[in-house]
Amino acid sequence: MSGFIPVNEPSVGNKEKEYLSECIETGWISSEGPFLKKLEADFSAYTGQKYGSCVCNGTVALDLAIKVMKEQYNWRDGDEIIMPSFTIISTAQCCVFHNLKPVFIDSEPLTWNIDTSKIEAAITPKTRAIIVVHIYGLPTDMTPVLELAKKYGLKVIEDSAQAHGLRYKDKICGSMSDISTFSFYANKHITCGEGGMVMTSDEELYEKIKFYKNLAFSKDRFIHETLGWNYRMSNLQAAVAYASFERLEETIKKKKRMGALYTELLKDIPAQLPCPKTPYAENNYWVFGIVLNDDVKFNAKEAMERLKDLGIGTRPFFYPMHLQPVFKKSGIAGNQDLPVSKRLYERGFYIPSGLKLTDEQIRETAQKVISLFKG
Repeated sequence: MSGFIPVNEPSVGNKEKEYLSECIETGWISSEGPFLKKLEADFSAYTGQKYGSCVCNGTVALDLAIKVMKEQYNWRDGDEIIMPSFTIISTAQCCVFHNLKPVFIDSEPLTWNIDTSKIEAAITPKTRAIIVVHIYGLPTDMTPVLELAKKYGLKVIEDSAQAHGLRYKDKICGSMSDISTFSFYANKHITCGEGGMVMTSDEELYEKIKFYKNLAFSKDRFIHETLGWNYRMSNLQAAVAYASFERLEETIKKKKRMGALYTELLKDIPAQLPCPKTPYAENNYWVFGIVLNDDVKFNAKEAMERLKDLGIGTRPFFYPMHLQPVFKKSGIAGNQDLPVSKRLYERGFYIPSGLKLTDEQIRETAQKVISLFKG
């Protein structure tokens, strides 16, 4: 038996060390440098957008996306942005910070992504955009989203924080929208600990992104007509992320193999496992989630506590946005009943899924998960 198995342990190797040494030796350690340029150019080209701009994390990537789109398209305070309830709070809070109203949609129970069949009924004269979040290794079904956007004149934003290299049909996630965002957090397929990127094929949006992420400096550097933020990424971070990007396809293959092994080992437990594929995509298993059947007498919280006692790290599924206390108190959430999102939180969690996980650890984890349902 191994020691405690964490829910994630990032894989950082010799290439990262080599690139970091290069940064230190050449003096390119701040928010300019060759690795930043390479990461922006090569990852945006890989993804399929014309322009990419590195930032310090995935949340500020979303914040910039909302900021520049609101300005570019003259959205007004109180305009509405449709998004899934089942997501991290970053997606919603960026809209709230820019005085836009998030409109929450329930999840599709098989894939856990936004239920695209429920979007059209939520569109009003105030709707300006749809944010999709590609969840846990499967993409949102983009065809109906893009059709609705065209029909109603809406913009589309892809929160692709969990979707590096994930494919929808013949397209890479992050390439199908007006603007897309990525996170390079420690548990992502591409990582530099913290970091992110905003991508678009619209040159005007791209120029605004660069402007606002860099303190809104003008040609006369210290004379400001408006305010921005310091959302920059360092060349040191970009060096680590670039090493990670170089082995992205290898990472995806490993994740798929890990997912297949978990699926085989856990196929008989009374729980829903990640959907391996849909008519439009194959799961790349960013994480391996489990949703307990309704007839299981314990919930996700109890399962996670018991697994912790057995030496297995876990993480809960997202707490739905329509139930968040901060949005309930402010009246943003209303009194929606979104049962799938609520059930995913109550019955769902994920088990160790990091890149350093060994087959032995996967088998040990699976054995201990199976033990929860015995006796």
